Amino acid sequence: MIKTSAVNTEEFFIKSSRDTIISEERKNLLLKIADFIATTYKQDKVVRLNFICTHNSRRSQFGQLWSHFAAEYSNLNIHSYSGGTEITAFHKNTVKTLQEVGFVFKITEFSHQNPVYNISFENAKRNIVGFSKLYDNPINESPFIAITTCDSADENCPFIPEALSRFHLPYIDPKFSDGTEECQKAYLATNKQVAAEMFYVFSTLKKELSN
Repeated sequence: MIKTSAVNTEEFFIKSSRDTIISEERKNLLLKIADFIATTYKQDKVVRLNFICTHNSRRSQFGQLWSHFAAEYSNLNIHSYSGGTEITAFHKNTVKTLQEVGFVFKITEFSHQNPVYNISFENAKRNIVGFSKLYDNPINESPFIAITTCDSADENCPFIPEALSRFHLPYIDPKFSDGTEECQKAYLATNKQVAAEMFYVFSTLKKELSN
């Protein structure tokens, strides 16, 4: 078991939304994503999101966990997945920064290359199985809305027949900071940005569904 800090995940989620400035251009992209989710949700009463980056190691994992948290926070029947165009591992620094804001990681299958985690948070209704995998791994139920989180994945990911739609929502890769004094700061910055933007998407979504 990887222990968590005393930080409450919900408090971090809300605080990130208040502290993060989202540009108008970025808001327009997030609104398009929220609009499509709302349309699909009204029709099917369920939505699946698949966050995709090259290695399924950092940014796509942030996307999956925070959208999963946002769905439970918003009480919506939305399922979140992640995958890559290559398999590596759920990077230890990604695990650490998520752990520091209250996510609990329990190793269920040990592997030096690619351990499998059961991931939860306080009052979670459903846990997430976290590990690095291809975007079309059977655990990622389809059909889904594909959201690419890095330019490489967007360029190299082939046509996905299972995708209802595809959006490109890139984030700065905190990988540049690995092994430096800036590591904790860089991963926290990505952690906060993804949390804030998922808050924005799901808050918009709730308003659209209530109309």
